[in-house]
Amino acid sequence: MLRRAAAAAVVLAGVLAPAAHADDGRSGGICKGATMFVKVCASDGGTAPGAPGTGGTATSAGTSGGGSSKPSCTYTRLDPQPPPDNMFWKGHDRSEKGAVYGVNCPNSQGARTVWLPDGQDPDATPVIDPEAVARRAVDSMKLAGPVVGSPREAGTYVVGMPMWMHLEPSPTTYGPAEASATAGGVTVTATAKVTTVRWDMGDGTTVTCHGPGTKYTPEQGKGMSPDCAHRYQRSASDKPDGRYRGTATAAWTITWTAPALGDAGEFNETRQTTWTAHVGEVQVLN
Repeated sequence: MLRRAAAAAVVLAGVLAPAAHADDGRSGGICKGATMFVKVCASDGGTAPGAPGTGGTATSAGTSGGGSSKPSCTYTRLDPQPPPDNMFWKGHDRSEKGAVYGVNCPNSQGARTVWLPDGQDPDATPVIDPEAVARRAVDSMKLAGPVVGSPREAGTYVVGMPMWMHLEPSPTTYGPAEASATAGGVTVTATAKVTTVRWDMGDGTTVTCHGPGTKYTPEQGKGMSPDCAHRYQRSASDKPDGRYRGTATAAWTITWTAPALGDAGEFNETRQTTWTAHVGEVQVLN
C-alpha cells in the first residue's frame, strides 16, 4: 500500500494545505454488504450524515462538519519538479510529456500529487478527493466508542491492588472494519482499526494501552495485567458515590486506497466511552 512519505510535506510545503472532511452525498447509503464489509453509494454533494453509532461519545479527530456541495480540488505545477525516481511521478518518467502537480483538496488532511500530460488543463479535469470519499466509507462503518469490560460497574476495587482494564472488541468498537465508497466513478476502500486506547483513570493519571487488554481471571490472584493495568493510590471516598469517573478513548487509524487513481493514504479518528469504578480501602479488624 502506498503511504505518504515524510518528504511529501517538505516538497509540497506552501503548495498544499490540509483541511476538514467533506459532506456526504444525499444519496449516500448502504447498497449491499454485511457488518464487516459495506459498499456505499455516494453522490458528489449533499449534507453530512448523522452522528456515528451508539456505545460511547464519538469524536472525529481533525474533522469538521462543514464542506462544499462538491469536492473541489485545485492544481499547482510543482517547481522544481521532484526527482525522477520520486513516488510523486506515479510510475511516469521525464521522457513522457507531462508533469507532477500538487493537488489541494479543501476536504483532505494531507498533501497529494498527480501526474498530468502536457496540454491537459488541470482546471478542466474532474477531480474527486479520495480522502473525502474514504471518510464516507468510514461513516458507513458506524464506528462507536469502545465497550469497556473492566472496570465493571458492579465491581469493587481496592487501593494498591492492580486493576486489570480490558475491552470487549468488535468490528465497530475496535476493528478491523472495512468499507468502500464510490463517487464520480472513483471507488475508495477504507480499513479502520484501533491502534491505542488512552484510559483516563479519574484520579489525575492516564494509561495508554496498545491492545484491548487482558481479561482478569481468579487464578491470576494479585498479579499485574501483562498489558493494561493501573493501581489506585487512594480511595474514591471523597468522590460522588465513592466512584472514580474515567474515560476510554480509542484512537482509530484509517488507511485507504484508490486503485483507479494510484493513490492511498491514512488519517485518524477517535471514539470515547465513559465508565465508573468503585475504589475503596481494605478494612482490617483487630
